[in-house]
Amino acid sequence: MNEMKTLHMISFTLVIIGGLNWGLMGLFNFNLVNAILGSVGGLEKLVYVLVGVSAVILMLGHKGDCKTCIAK
Repeated sequence: MNEMKTLHMISFTLVIIGGLNWGLMGLFNFNLVNAILGSVGGLEKLVYVLVGVSAVILMLGHKGDCKTCIAK
């Protein structure tokens, strides 16, 4: 079960990074991932793919993990 918690925490962190990046893009047209990774295009694309996969993981496990959704 510890592996699931680790996967959840990594996914959560990547989704937060993705959300912050989208917010910065919308507000200031500033791409944080690109600014950090620079010209390493393949690595930047990998980060975007991992953010997307993380979102799917959180979406699929949301109902079981969310205290608000399972509260009666």
